Amino acid sequence: QELRPKSLDIKQEELGDMVEKEMASTSEAIEDAVRRIEEMMSQARNESSGVKLEVNERILNSCTDLMKAIRLLVTTSTNLQKEIVESGRGAATTQEFYAKNSRWTEGLISASKAVGWGATQLVESADRVVLHTGKYEELIVCSHEIAASTAQLVAASKVKAEKSSRNLARLQECSRNVNEMAANVVASTKSGQEQIEEKDTMDFSGMSLIKLKKEEMETQVKVLELEKRLEGERVRLGELRKQHYVLAGGCEDAPEDGEARPAPAPRRGILKKPPIAQKP
Repeated sequence: QELRPKSLDIKQEELGDMVEKEMASTSEAIEDAVRRIEEMMSQARNESSGVKLEVNERILNSCTDLMKAIRLLVTTSTNLQKEIVESGRGAATTQEFYAKNSRWTEGLISASKAVGWGATQLVESADRVVLHTGKYEELIVCSHEIAASTAQLVAASKVKAEKSSRNLARLQECSRNVNEMAANVVASTKSGQEQIEEKDTMDFSGMSLIKLKKEEMETQVKVLELEKRLEGERVRLGELRKQHYVLAGGCEDAPEDGEARPAPAPRRGILKKPPIAQKP
């Protein structure tokens, strides 16, 4: 009993209700995400300006487009599920259909949860980025997660759908649109990160002469440290390549115990002539 999956504790007749609740919950999560992004947009316009405002607006706009694409995906997925259930498949009622195909139903529920969770995480990451308390990499990871969970939802829906279904074709189109919007979030996040980092590192306005001189000396120290470290890494790389060459050259003559021995170095110097054959 302890080894049985927890999902099996749910009665099969309850699976149909769970599918509807999960899809409704996912839709609510996406609607809430869109509202939160709009609030963040107005807050960013009030509290930031210049390059930071431009970056924040570009990232939040791409997140909004992604949320709209996900919302359309969930709506289309719901329509496809209704079509699948109404086609019968040997089941008299909706509850009976979901109970009869319990494993497929559980996969559908899991995929729906993943989409809703990804949307919520994306909004939270965007909020932290706008407030300068989070990392840009979080947004990138969330975008990849949304693309993956979207593929999972499409795959789960495709299993029971007719190949000629219009709703299936629409769902696949929605999935491609979600992937495209997720890629736009990644692109806007990376470009925004580069803009912010470049501005922060190269903004010397407002510095006094003494502050500038101190920054100059500290930068010189960092340059020397990096040059020394680079030289050390180059030496290490050279030694690694030498050892690689030695081991690769000695593989054929390696002993049976598995330890490779270095190949003998060729002798330097003038080669001796072979001895002349003596006459009988």
